[in-house]
Order: sequence, then C-alpha cells, then structure tokens
Amino acid sequence: MDKSRERRESLVYHAKPKPGKIEVVPTKKYNSQRDLALAYSPGVAIPCQEIESDKDNTYKYTNKGNLVAVITNGTAVLGLGDIGPEASKPVMEGKALLFKIFADIDVFDIEINEKDPKKFVEIVKSLSPTFGGINLEDIKAPEAFQIEKDLIKGLDIPVMHDDQHGTAMISCAALINAIDLVNKKIKSVKLVMSGAGSSAIASAKLYISFGLKRENIIMVDSKGVINNKRTDLNDEKKFFVTKRNINTLEEAMIDSDVFIGLSTGDILTSKMLKTMAKDPIVFAMSNPNPEINYDLAMSARKDLIMATGRSDFPNQVNNVLGFPFIFRGALDVRATKINEEMKKAAVIALANLAKKPVPEQVNIAYGETKRLIFGKDYIIPKPFDPRLITEVPPAVAKAAMDSGVAREPIEDWDRYIQTLDSRIGNDTKLIRLIHRRAKSKLKKLIFSESDQLDVLKAAQICKEDGIVEPILMGRKKTIKKLMKSIDFNDKVIIIDPKDKSQTKTISKYARVLFENLKRKGKTQKDVKQMLRDRIYFGSMMVLSGDADSMLAGYSRSYPSAFIPILNTIGKSKGIKRVSATNLMLTKQGPLFLSDTSLNINPNAEQLAKIAINTAKTVKMFGIEPVIGILSFSNFGSSDSEEAEKISSAIKLLHNNNPDLIVDGPIQSDFALNKEMLKSRFPFSNLNGRKVNTLIFPNLDSANISYKIIKELDDAISIGPILIGLNRPVHILQLGASVEEIVNMAAISAIDSQRRKIRKK
Repeated sequence: MDKSRERRESLVYHAKPKPGKIEVVPTKKYNSQRDLALAYSPGVAIPCQEIESDKDNTYKYTNKGNLVAVITNGTAVLGLGDIGPEASKPVMEGKALLFKIFADIDVFDIEINEKDPKKFVEIVKSLSPTFGGINLEDIKAPEAFQIEKDLIKGLDIPVMHDDQHGTAMISCAALINAIDLVNKKIKSVKLVMSGAGSSAIASAKLYISFGLKRENIIMVDSKGVINNKRTDLNDEKKFFVTKRNINTLEEAMIDSDVFIGLSTGDILTSKMLKTMAKDPIVFAMSNPNPEINYDLAMSARKDLIMATGRSDFPNQVNNVLGFPFIFRGALDVRATKINEEMKKAAVIALANLAKKPVPEQVNIAYGETKRLIFGKDYIIPKPFDPRLITEVPPAVAKAAMDSGVAREPIEDWDRYIQTLDSRIGNDTKLIRLIHRRAKSKLKKLIFSESDQLDVLKAAQICKEDGIVEPILMGRKKTIKKLMKSIDFNDKVIIIDPKDKSQTKTISKYARVLFENLKRKGKTQKDVKQMLRDRIYFGSMMVLSGDADSMLAGYSRSYPSAFIPILNTIGKSKGIKRVSATNLMLTKQGPLFLSDTSLNINPNAEQLAKIAINTAKTVKMFGIEPVIGILSFSNFGSSDSEEAEKISSAIKLLHNNNPDLIVDGPIQSDFALNKEMLKSRFPFSNLNGRKVNTLIFPNLDSANISYKIIKELDDAISIGPILIGLNRPVHILQLGASVEEIVNMAAISAIDSQRRKIRKK
C-alpha cells in the first residue's frame, strides 16, 4: 500500500464515524423516569450505602469486577519510543479493543503525564478503587520493573505489565512444546537471548521457573554479551551475567540449542544459525522484521523449529493469546494479584491446547488440505482458536484458588465454562477465520460491477489484504478514473465485455453458450449479444476456468442477476433447485437463515432439500449444523396446510437423513431459547443444543427476518450465499456495503477452494 494512502486510511479509520475505537455503553434500561430514578437519584443512594458498609459490595453493584485499566505514560510505545501520553492513546484504545473482543473485558485506557516512577505509582494507586485489574503498557525499562513491583505490593487487585509477562508466557508455552518435539530436556538446553529489555528479562525468568538453568543462558543487549566484564548493568541485567568467556552473539550461538530474539531485525545470520546444535529452536520475535528472515532460516537448517511474531509465518508468538484470558481468569475469582502460579498455569494451558486435536473451525482457516497437527509448524495455538477462552481462564482461576489469592472461588466449573463460552458474543472471530481461509490459497475473483465506487473499494481491500486476486469488470475508462481517485495503483486485470478487444473471447464463449441455449430459442447472434452483458461474460469466464469465481448484483435486481448466471453456470449435478442462505453474526453467535432469496413458497420436499444443502454450507465454516424449521406452530399444534408442509419435510429428513440434527415445526422463540424448549418440548432432538440454522417456510418470512435482524440487532450479514450452482458464483444484495462485498469475496474464494479440493 502506498504510504500516503496508508496514512490517510489509518487516520480516517480512527476518526470516522466517531473518533477513537471504544465507547461506553449503558447496561441497564433507561427508558422511563423510574429507570432514571433507579440509575441515579434517589435510587443510586442505596447501593452506595451498601458499598460503604462493605467495600466488597463494589463488585456486586458496579462494573468493577469486569473493568481493567490499561495504563501508560507513553515512554516505550511500540517501535515509536517515548512519544508521550497523548500520542500513546490510540495504542491503549487498541489494547482495550482486544480485551473486549477476545475476553469480553471492559477497559478504560488511562494515559498519565508522569515519568517519575514513584509519582506514577501513587497516581495509579489513587485510581485503583475504580478497577478490578490493571494492565501496565508501554512503560520503558528499567522503570517498568519497579513500577510493577510497587503496584503489586501496594494493591489488592491483579496488576500485570503485559510487555514483560505476555510475551514471556506465550513464548514459554511455545518453547516447552518445541523442546518436547526435539526430545530434549529444558534443564540441559543452552539458550541465547538477544535483547535485555523488560520482555526478554521476564521471559528468561519464566523459562528458569520451568527448569532452564540460569548458567545456560547467554543474554545479549545492544552493547554485547552480558558478562562479568560489563560495568554498565542494572540490577535486572546483573542477574543474567555469564561467567563463560563469550563476548559476541556469534560466539554465543555456537552449540546453542535455543535462540530467543526480542531485539531488532536481521541480526542473526545463516552462518550463525548453522553453528547451533542439532534440532535448533529459533524464536525471532522482533517486528516487523524478525532477527532472521523466516525463509532464510528454514533454508539454512532443515532440522529447525522456528517461531516469529508475525502472522504470515507458522508459530506466531502473539500476546493476544495471553493477556485477555489471564485477566479473565483473575477477574472471575476476584484474585488479589497475578502471581507466578497463575502465569505458569496459563503457560501449561496454552502448551497443552496446542497438543489437542484442532477444531475444524480453526483447520478450515488454513485450507482443507492442511490440517493443523502438533508439530514443528504448530507449537502454539492460533489467536482465533475459540477454545482459548474456555481453556486458559479456568486454568488461571484454579491456580489463583490453589495459591490462595482468589477471594471468590469457583464452585460450579461446568457452569463457569458455559459462561465463558457465551462471552464470545457477536463472533467477529468467524470473519477473521473466513478471511484467513480465503488467503490460504489465492483465487481469481471477478467483481462484475467494478465501475461502481464501493465495489472498486472492496476489490482494492481484497487485493491489498490478499483475500482474492481481483478481476475488475465494467467500463474501463470509469474504472481507471475511480482507481486514480482512491489511489488503487496495484496491477490488476480490467475487462470490459463491450470493448472490441473482447470480440475473439466472446466468439470462443459463444460456441459453448450456444450449445446450452440453442434449445431455448437462442441464435448464435443472440448469444454473442448476450455475452456483451458483464454477468453473462463473467459467468462464462468462471465456467471456462479463466476465473475462479464471480460477484454480481450490486446495482441490479436479484432476478436480473440470477437468470444470466443460471442460464450460463447451471445447477450442480443432482440439484433440482438453487437456494440461498445468509450468515448472520448476532450477539448470540453465528446464525444461518434459509432460503432468503430464491424459493418463494417451497413444498415439503423442497424444504427438506434446502435444509440438507444449507447444512452442507454450514459445515463449510467448520460448524456442526443444528437446524430448526420454523412455523407459527410447534410440533403438530396446528393441522393447517402450512404447518403440515413442515411436518412432512421433517418426516422426510428424519427418515432419509437420520444423522442430521433437525426438528420442527417450531416457533422461532422456542428454537432460539433452550430453556423454553426444554420446559415445553423435552422430546425434541434440539434439546441441549444451540440452534444455529433456521429454515423458513417461505421467501417472505426468510427475507423479511434476515433484514430485520440486520437492521435492529446490529448483526453482521454475510450473503446471500448461493447453494446448488455448478460453479462458485454469488449475487450481492442491491447496494451492499464495502464490508459486505469484502466478506462475500472471501466466501466466494472459500467456495472455490472447496470445490477444487473436492474434484481431486
């Protein structure tokens, strides 16, 4: 991306539609005067009095128990250094965002204009009654060490400097697994640490707590090896003074087993790497440039296990695997601190999770041909693994209880884990998964209306993010003019079917299309004229293998886009009727709705087919379908024709597809409310399960419902996803947003990947 455009887009992102990345949202009703009287005066006096009599009641009547302060003075921000408290605020807001989306923890970011450690500590102490925990961020060493120590000593709530301990815990989990894979013992490995800042020192100390011998560590800072010849060392560095006669990084690397890089890019050479012991382990975690290039390292040593801080290589050491879940566990038992036992518990939980079979939902992000299995390329869980929230917080909470720092011990662990699982909410993780899966194998996607600004913007995002390789279709002059206006400078294919340059291609496509349509009253001249239409032309590109997929329909009615596709692409073998589903990302999680676009009033057999085909689509996302077929009645309470239709569809499904979890007819509230369903209809096979797929009795109800959910529930809609076509072509909703187009592009890519794999 051009630097000037990157700057502009970043500034717009942070400024629009409202400045910043977080906001405060009420959690109680405020509609009536009664509500307001309870929220403030006079009703608020009562919980105030309760807290005055017992300060612990703060957790009962306020948000303190789920509120963390992200605090900095801006002295060591990212790669920017000492930029001051005001300039650090966007970073702290970003941290707050991660806390919320990964662990449902609320955050106030606090930027303090104070560099004196003692004064800084006093300020934080004075603020502490507001918070259930404190995350220190981007404070320079060595002051960060003392600030954290003093706050831990002076406060009775969890305090953690993530720059130190986050990297330490994640890298430690990865290191334990890497050492296990090469059949070595941690007590015997020789480790070189490049870097001696807060994260490096904290990491080394944590490794020691797991058995690494201090005398087997060589630590190197910007001035060289930390040895007994140095006179410029602070107390933290003195702890790692080596007595060995080693003065350079090059010397330190000879016969070493492990290299940990928390310093700067490109300081480790392939020559140094080759001097390491058999089966070396290298964690080059400097960002954006690792201490040694990944490809260079892997080509130098075939026996190497390597991790980086980057997402585009295997084994990413990412702090987001740690801090949201560690604080989640600490808050949930009202821990007085985050102690070493809790950190070690998080390490073990992360290490063990990497050894467990990976859910299909995670596997699918990397392509169906590549399964994530514990090994050299998978030693640490992925950040979007949905199991993190149910694995790490319980381990941390239990360690807090066992070590005596938990004030509210958990008694019902099953219920606690269910609560954690429900905190995921509007699962934007699924969107990240979809995008990651699309990127795993780049596909060529036609944007058939690229002369529309929003479509072109979406194509630009897809190109830059590596989601698809876009083919821009439309009026060439208009496309080029729009590209210039949005700084879209990447080389892409632009096709205008009406341009004379496409005459030869149209003749080629016409021969195929004529064979399909000659019995429908179309002449060769008719067919050639039809191919000047971009949807016909694009469909033929996909059918002929000149493109992998296509998106259409942004500026056309659904039927006018669908008919050319059906005439060209046709239905898949064995499919009598094409249908469509919408994936809705709601506050309760992902929900698939069918049929939202095509079948006006399907009969029982057609409803059953729609359910079967929708189930296949749900599985494409790595989700096991649990299906309710909706009606105004429940399980035969009405003998109307409409209800009987659904009962017949259910009978067909139960008889012919016994493995499919489906039931009905059922009202929507009973389908979505497990407690209601259990109390009234305990016989249903939906009991005890979370319904994630709804089949509607007709197009009216499906289309109306998904659009109401989209507008009123603030749900993200992805779709309609066409089911049953012979090729991966999809139709956008009229006037779809840029975000919706990007998401559908990713879906189209995944659909194409899936079909290619299935054919092999």
